Amino acid sequence: MTRSRAQDANVCGVTAAIAVIDGKWKTVLLWLLESRPHRPGELRRRLPGLTEKVLTQTLREMEADGLVHREVHDVRPLKTVYSLTSFGRELSEVLAPLSDWGHRRLEKLAESSPAAS
Repeated sequence: MTRSRAQDANVCGVTAAIAVIDGKWKTVLLWLLESRPHRPGELRRRLPGLTEKVLTQTLREMEADGLVHREVHDVRPLKTVYSLTSFGRELSEVLAPLSDWGHRRLEKLAESSPAAS
């Protein structure tokens, strides 16, 4: 899904919402930032496989979409902290029922898999 779909007024609201959270890392970053603000290094340590380049790109997209706030403290070395905005927190709350549904789906799949027999 292209990022322009997130700004197209002629698409379904669900499509516009999914365009904002589309990608491998955005939902897990929302989940981590929901608990408290994090520095980029903390986020990378919590998410093995996430490169610095992809983390930076993803956080910048989330910042452009109004989901996260980037605060740079003027100390040496520079200290950057990311936190959820109220808009990002609202999205996180809206995604909670979807997360619950996803967990129920995984439980159903586990119950019906041949390995569960």
